[in-house]
Amino acid sequence: MENIKQYVQENKERFLQELIELLKIPSVSADSAYAHDVIMTAEMVKSSLEKAGCDFVELCETPGYPIVYGEKIIDKNLPTVLVYGHYDVQPADPVELWTSPPFEPVIKTTDIHPEGAIFARGACDDKGQMYMHVKAFEYMIATNTLPCNVKFMIEGEEEVGSKSLGWFVERNQEKLANDVILISDTGMISNTQPSITTGLRGLSYVEVEVTGPNRDLHSGLYGGAVANPINILTKMIASLHDENNHITIPGFYDNVEELSVEERAEMAKAPFSLEKYKNALAIEDVHGETGYVTNERNSIRPTLDVNGIWGGYTGEGAKTVIASKAFAKISMRLVPNQDWEDITELFKNHFESIAPKSVKVVVKPHHGGQGYVTPIDSVGYRAANKAYTETFGVPAIPVRSGGSIPIVALFEKELKSKTILMGFGLDSDAIHSPNEHFGVFNYLKGIETIPLFYKYFTEMNK
Repeated sequence: MENIKQYVQENKERFLQELIELLKIPSVSADSAYAHDVIMTAEMVKSSLEKAGCDFVELCETPGYPIVYGEKIIDKNLPTVLVYGHYDVQPADPVELWTSPPFEPVIKTTDIHPEGAIFARGACDDKGQMYMHVKAFEYMIATNTLPCNVKFMIEGEEEVGSKSLGWFVERNQEKLANDVILISDTGMISNTQPSITTGLRGLSYVEVEVTGPNRDLHSGLYGGAVANPINILTKMIASLHDENNHITIPGFYDNVEELSVEERAEMAKAPFSLEKYKNALAIEDVHGETGYVTNERNSIRPTLDVNGIWGGYTGEGAKTVIASKAFAKISMRLVPNQDWEDITELFKNHFESIAPKSVKVVVKPHHGGQGYVTPIDSVGYRAANKAYTETFGVPAIPVRSGGSIPIVALFEKELKSKTILMGFGLDSDAIHSPNEHFGVFNYLKGIETIPLFYKYFTEMNK
């Protein structure tokens, strides 16, 4: 353990600078204007794996952005760890809310990160956490302590649904064969209390379009006589929740997994302060489904949220117009046993059925994925918990995340192996938001902890 700490401290500035260079490239997969930058990032990740000590690295072409694949096979009789991460990032919008440019990384101290945090888009999600694995691998190669085989699969479309990854995995099962999959794209409770994510919610993402008249109309001449698509859309959206914040789509809850009282009690052991939660978000009160507490609402219960809504005139000044069209983007976070394709179809049928005849409604499915639960008695979980316990001094707590990593369920289906989610980010790191950041402590602590997972996973498999 001391050797790992010493190596990290001796190389701290280099580790930080390498990550900063990676964060400077705006690898926004959702916007084709950044296509060159996404490819450039893939090439940089490939180079970093080569320098770290992989025997073989390649950019694997897909229908979309390439997947960076690398491997170090020391003995085919030893276990194999497959590391997954992604090099693409979310759009930086709204840019004006950033306190520093999103692709000009800077290290700033905060109350939570007195040792400093790197502020940049992708710092935590997922470039910083992905790069911890590259540097942990570098340490094991440099010190001749790699105890088993390792494979890397780093993709460039996670933020847009990982469609090419599914295509790649289905066609490369032998290449990707492994004993456990290791991912750092989640978080932990705090810098003093580690946790391991044991559950992920699924996702269904749709876009809706409501059309009224065949052109924009003068609101004085036509107001009150012709349906206003914006008014109609907002009423339709409002009807999707009842007074208890229960989703009203028929059949939506049919397959929802109901946790036992005992399981909910275990979850409640995780440290949580409602007042701190509200203060951190600058809100007077929380909001959600009746009968569940905050940490249950954002992890074990399904949700429906409007992610964007637009239509009509939104420029400076006034324009009295009834828009021809109104739009919204809607995401539904799902729990295990809810099939995302079934839920998408339920939403489509329901939303179209509640539309008045005065408008036309089109529902366009975007992407989605299944939920996932991993057992806490597996060798992978126990190895991860032992690694966290050694570096943090306390055992990790199993938690369920409100987020989605749809490809985790795909991995189990296609590769027949369990995934261990060793996250080092914090809820306050503002992923997907302006001023995303990743603590220097967290970045370095991840590099310290990951080699121990390899050590204990290998020992437990003997």
